Amino acid sequence: MEIGLLALLIIIALATYFKKSSKSDDIDYSKKILELEKSVATKEEIINQIQKSKEILNAKMTSFEQLKNEKTQAEVRLQAIEQGYNALKTKLTTLESKEENRIESLRKSLDKSNALQESLEKEKERINDERVAEKLSYFEKMKKKWSNHEKDIENHIQFICKNHILEYISQENFPYPRNKPDNTIKISEQYIIFDAKSPLSDDLSNFPTYIKNQTDNLKKYAKHSDVKKDLFLVIPSNTLSSIDKFTYNMGDYNVFVITKDSIEPIIISLKKIQDFQLVEKLSPEERDDICRIIGKFAHTTKRRIQIDQYFAEEFLDTLKKSRSQLPKEVLKRVIEFESAEKLNPPMEKRNKKILTQELIDKRVELNKEIQIRDIPQIDAKISFKEDNIK
Repeated sequence: MEIGLLALLIIIALATYFKKSSKSDDIDYSKKILELEKSVATKEEIINQIQKSKEILNAKMTSFEQLKNEKTQAEVRLQAIEQGYNALKTKLTTLESKEENRIESLRKSLDKSNALQESLEKEKERINDERVAEKLSYFEKMKKKWSNHEKDIENHIQFICKNHILEYISQENFPYPRNKPDNTIKISEQYIIFDAKSPLSDDLSNFPTYIKNQTDNLKKYAKHSDVKKDLFLVIPSNTLSSIDKFTYNMGDYNVFVITKDSIEPIIISLKKIQDFQLVEKLSPEERDDICRIIGKFAHTTKRRIQIDQYFAEEFLDTLKKSRSQLPKEVLKRVIEFESAEKLNPPMEKRNKKILTQELIDKRVELNKEIQIRDIPQIDAKISFKEDNIK
């Protein structure tokens, strides 16, 4: 706009100049005026175009400045991003290094764990093998004892009869040919039967059923008039814990389940009947007394076997634990002291009787010793499978 005004002033100046210089040149002047006006119009047009170009350039400059600012901001952001990227890259490198160390440590720990697990598995297998071997050995001993049970009971009863001058009836000499019990003794013209029974297999769960079935089979002996109606089934002592019933009332006869240790007390009690000339002379009270004594002997013997068996299992369990739980040095010293120990229980002599009064005096002496030393009484709270054995 300013350029246009400047050009217009120049034209007016020139026109004034030409007007003063020569009037004769009016015609030329008019032409020149026209030419100048045309030139001014052209210049104005050019000026307008230049002005438009300037506006366009100004707009472009504004846009360029905006782009320049945006570029600067972008560069700042890019720099921040690069810094963050570098920081993350450094952190990633550190984490990767730590992860490698952690994985290596975990691998070593896993190797140790696997080695320990393998060692534990081998130790477990060894312990299981030892337990299986112990169990097999135990069952083999039991089976061997069971297989010799009948012969052992036969020898034991023969030995008792010999000591107490009683008549032992072998199977060949039993008066009834079709029925042959394992062992029979004769007291007061009556045959008293002791039939030996042992388990058929290692599984003792069926043994009570087997014994119950055998009580029915004893009817073939009890039906004879000269056979005593109290019959005895003799079982191995190591099967006693599996039996829950020891007396069977079969109506016409009674069956008692006993062990080898009970045979002699029962025979001794029955032998006392021989001291009477006639059994019929016994009063009902005397018969009850005899039966009560026999029952007391049977009950006491079985209870003693139960208690001995209970403590035997406890002692064996303690011995097994001592081998696995005691320190090796302590266990070694224990074995040395054990080897040096020796127990000397009283020997039994054939012609020397064990007097009841001596046992009573010994018990009184022990009670006095306990009182003098102020030893407290021990209340043993022991529960057995059968507490009310009759």
